[in-house]
Amino acid sequence: MSIRMTFVAAAAAALIAGTASAQANLTVETSGGGASNHVANATLGELAGAAGVANFQVLDDQVLTNSLLNVANGQSDIAATPFILPFLMSRGAGPYASLGKEKGAELAEGVAVLFTYGFGGMSLYSFDSSPVKGWGDIAGKKILNGPPQGAALANGRAMIELTTGLKDGEGYTGVQVDWGQAVKTMTDGSVDAMVLPVYMPDPRMTQASAAGNMTLYSVPKEVYEGEAMQKYLTSPGTGAFEVDIASVTLPDSIKVSSEDGTFRSPATVGGNVVRKDMDEELAYQLTKLYLDNLDAFASKSPIMKFVALGAVDPKVTGMCGANPLKYHPGAVRAYTEAGLTLPECALP
Repeated sequence: MSIRMTFVAAAAAALIAGTASAQANLTVETSGGGASNHVANATLGELAGAAGVANFQVLDDQVLTNSLLNVANGQSDIAATPFILPFLMSRGAGPYASLGKEKGAELAEGVAVLFTYGFGGMSLYSFDSSPVKGWGDIAGKKILNGPPQGAALANGRAMIELTTGLKDGEGYTGVQVDWGQAVKTMTDGSVDAMVLPVYMPDPRMTQASAAGNMTLYSVPKEVYEGEAMQKYLTSPGTGAFEVDIASVTLPDSIKVSSEDGTFRSPATVGGNVVRKDMDEELAYQLTKLYLDNLDAFASKSPIMKFVALGAVDPKVTGMCGANPLKYHPGAVRAYTEAGLTLPECALP
């Protein structure tokens, strides 16, 4: 695990010295560098520090399943969270089964949302030298499908089963490693292909493609538009990810395979969560920094223009429905001041 500290630059600190109230010191948990949630929180940390709102200690390469639990228990202040996780926590299910339903529901009840963003799509990719040349070649192969636990693994397994009918450990061999080991595992011959979260362009793919040309495979249109996949797209923490391939700038070492020039896959949706008892003014200031600086967030990485920054539609954000979380009252104030209308079903 690496720990990255994001603080104000000395010049910025000098400008605000004597004018800002004492800054909060916040522990923030994200997944690995390059992911949208890491970019979002590194950017928020820079802005919060420069504005005199808070100092961020960003812990990256975290298993977000644990990060949500750490926030719920008051051990961390902010966590990046795919919204499938609070759904599972509230039911004491999946990685939270050991909590039990009652305790899981109690912990989920104490968590609130500051703002939302996408965590990318989820699809198949492989080196062109691999025997896996598409979804039809997964049977009997070794597939890297996520970390040892968490939302990405659950989504990776679901994707393969929905698209091919194959189950982990039966139709193929699933391989799981921590995010920090993912690129090494892709390139050392341990696996035949990957079914992982993907961005446009994807940092892990770009790094791994230094070892050889790769192809990213869209979910076949017939499967994507089928009843089972469409139902999955409305499940907790899931949305649709459709991108015109021609609009994306990719390295020469990566190509995208699709029937019609559109990349299709489910999207993982989520956002930044805090405890409900976070000071309302602090929650307001953090959310306001996000909403007032969407262009700054979008400019930090090419992937950020595809993660629905500033969205409020629950079909895009994953709020409401089976998601038990509501926005923090401070966040609601920031959205309202920005002229954005949050859905009533997501209000505290």
